[in-house]
Amino acid sequence: MDLEGIASIALLPCGSISGHFITLPHSVCYGLQGTELPCERECSRGEDYRLIKLSIIDFAQNKREKVVVVECRGHDAARFKNVDHAHGWENDVVDMVEQKHGKQKISVSFECDTLKADNAAEEHIKTYMPNLVGFDAVVNVGRMSIYGLDFEGSDESSK
Repeated sequence: MDLEGIASIALLPCGSISGHFITLPHSVCYGLQGTELPCERECSRGEDYRLIKLSIIDFAQNKREKVVVVECRGHDAARFKNVDHAHGWENDVVDMVEQKHGKQKISVSFECDTLKADNAAEEHIKTYMPNLVGFDAVVNVGRMSIYGLDFEGSDESSK
């Protein structure tokens, strides 16, 4: 399944992310949750580079999820894309995620168009992500594309 739309992603101070992705023109909503993967070795990609284990959750299909490892660049204004090379990180981390969650080739791309911080972020969070109120997050809003997503035949579900 190939999807394009708008994502609203909260970047939490701990390095995790939480948000949602709304497809256009059908307005189907998917949940997004991510945790930063620790760098096992020195990383030469710079301070604004990190790997995120991103879960894409289909609420319409009994909370089924697919997991992909993405690169995150940018401090507050984030950009996500698939990992090309995991230099500085153990390739085993990416392989471990693929072994646990399958090797389905999912391509993810996100580019922040609007960055919300301070009061603007709090208002956005109160309205669209009330469970994150008080976490001092910044919010990224922008276009997102997900290609190759297939929940059919998946036996993974969130617990």
